[in-house]
Amino acid sequence: MKLNDLHPGEGARTARKRVGRGPGSGLGKTAGRGHKGQKARSGGYHKVGFEGGQMPLQRRVPKRGFHSPMTGAAEVRLDSLSKLDGDVDLAALKAAHLIPRDARRAKVIASGDISTAVTLKGVAASAGAVKAIEAAGGSVSE
Repeated sequence: MKLNDLHPGEGARTARKRVGRGPGSGLGKTAGRGHKGQKARSGGYHKVGFEGGQMPLQRRVPKRGFHSPMTGAAEVRLDSLSKLDGDVDLAALKAAHLIPRDARRAKVIASGDISTAVTLKGVAASAGAVKAIEAAGGSVSE
């Protein structure tokens, strides 16, 4: 191979379309734009989503839903907390597969009952859950 033999691969570079250069070119007269209408005129186009004056789809469809600021929070039931014993923190809950791995915080809710004594550290708890944990001989520290 020599430097003077280098050239682009077959079909890598195609010639640009030269429109409006007579009937022999295949793109003469209307230059591939069809006959009349907004898209045939120079500068004639419309914004994305424009439907010719009809109310566009993104305005016809009602707004729904919202983004919850509580994303990343997980709930833990009291009865599932009874599977653990000793100190319970976010890492322990993730290790026991009680909350998802991507959960950033957790809260214990008073659902079911607990019989084992656990110590919550860095995990939120509802008022009813705190009562139940302390009644079982455990404690809660924020």
